[in-house]
Amino acid sequence: MTRSAIRPKWVLMLLAIALVAAACGDDDAETTTTAAAAGTTTVTTAGDDGDTATTAAPATTAAAAEPMVLVAAQGSEPDTLDPHLTSAYASFQVLENVYDTLVQPGDDLSMEPALAESWTISADNLTWTFVLRQGVKFHNGREFVADDVVFSFERIIAEGLNGWRFGSVESVTAVDDYTVDVTLTVPSPNLLVSVAGFKGMAIVAKETVEDGTIATNPVGTGPFRFVSQSPDGGIVLEANSDFWRAGEGLPILDGIRFVQIPDAGTKLTALRTGEVDWIDAVPPQDVDGLSSEAGITVGRVPGGDYHYFALNQNRPPFNDVRVRRAIATAINRTEIAEAAQFGAATANQTAIPASNGSWHLDYAPYQSADIAGAQALLDDAGVADLSIDFLVTSDFPETVTQAQVIAAQLAPLGITVNIVDVDFGTWLDMEGNGEFDAFMLSWIGNIDPDDFYYAQHHTGEWANFQGYSNPDVDALLDAARVETDSAARKALYDQAAAMIVDDASYIYLYNPDNINAWSDAVGGYATRGDNAIRFVGTFLQP
Repeated sequence: MTRSAIRPKWVLMLLAIALVAAACGDDDAETTTTAAAAGTTTVTTAGDDGDTATTAAPATTAAAAEPMVLVAAQGSEPDTLDPHLTSAYASFQVLENVYDTLVQPGDDLSMEPALAESWTISADNLTWTFVLRQGVKFHNGREFVADDVVFSFERIIAEGLNGWRFGSVESVTAVDDYTVDVTLTVPSPNLLVSVAGFKGMAIVAKETVEDGTIATNPVGTGPFRFVSQSPDGGIVLEANSDFWRAGEGLPILDGIRFVQIPDAGTKLTALRTGEVDWIDAVPPQDVDGLSSEAGITVGRVPGGDYHYFALNQNRPPFNDVRVRRAIATAINRTEIAEAAQFGAATANQTAIPASNGSWHLDYAPYQSADIAGAQALLDDAGVADLSIDFLVTSDFPETVTQAQVIAAQLAPLGITVNIVDVDFGTWLDMEGNGEFDAFMLSWIGNIDPDDFYYAQHHTGEWANFQGYSNPDVDALLDAARVETDSAARKALYDQAAAMIVDDASYIYLYNPDNINAWSDAVGGYATRGDNAIRFVGTFLQP
């Protein structure tokens, strides 16, 4: 996903996530007890190792002076609140708290029950049967049933930005009100990730689509219900008293107000002065200073995102692999990561970060800043005095910084980099129309290796804007998609990833950390490795 979150880069999914074992959230609370005398609610969360952590949250009483409303500052404005038709990360920050998916990534990013309480797979791996929770209600009071799953999935397939995730789905059928069968044409070992990665796969209420209100008045089954949206008031959510985890004392907050503050400095000031309680992405250059400030907590975990740039293989000389390799050889990824992320990132020549131990490939064939080797490749290709129009967007300022560093690194080769800085909407249009020599951005929220490679590098796929085509890579990615043995699947992806790196389909740069910050008055929140913003277990304390 690109920083928008999931359309292509159209935010290139740039929404959904790599298996990192870092991020801890509080939305796995299993038991809640209320101590009336002490005036607190004790939320006990069981971890993966069986240990428990107990946090005292203020109890909500009739005598409470004020509602417990968290003010959360976003760096950008949601483009729409329709989860199936947005690619904007700002939208998903809100919608994460309004909608549910059938299953969801847990704290360790493995899949856990959500609207589906259990599931089974047929012996031939072609039918997945999901048993749904009973008694779940949408925010408009209507009961959630199997037909809602069928409608949502069919809408995603027909018109959603993530229909490609259901490429192997033959049909979605309501067996009864609380059972859904998903029938496949081929085995899909990553189906759970496909239906759970992020709220672009949310289960929506059919009536809100039919009456056209879904984009402005979303109705989900999640912990918070939508109240209003306005330029002055931001986006206001209130606690859903009918939430299916209400018996666990969730959510704890009475509400959330999302406000949009595009300027990073203004956003930091609002946190410092108490105008807001929580902010999204902290500028990397401010992390160390902010971490030492009293009254502020900085959450930082290894993320599943990756930053990269790609050369247009539909334009010469970038259709020559020697030219692409020359550029990949000449750059210094560590310098780029330091300039753009101030140490809050790890240079990487592949997509999947080392924190994702299940799928990471330790492969780095390009010697850093090898100008002599790069020149030899250009000479062999007969290319000199090369000029590159580099498409970036100040809406994501790290892309501008990265392009500036790359321009300096390529200058010794006689390569001129012309930085084309446009707004993100224009960026998307130019990328989609192939109007670039090179484009740069990031994919966010990846979990399964299919998220990292298939749409971006398989011939003719929707996110393959660079025009890459390698039949051997196609065959490996196709085979890995249906391989049910994890070790065999890993081997297939390792082969494909090495070929993608060798062919410089993408020139990978680094994996950034995920960084949020919040007031010490905020409890029960943790920065997650999948970039999901979950406030279900969050509370405010005096």
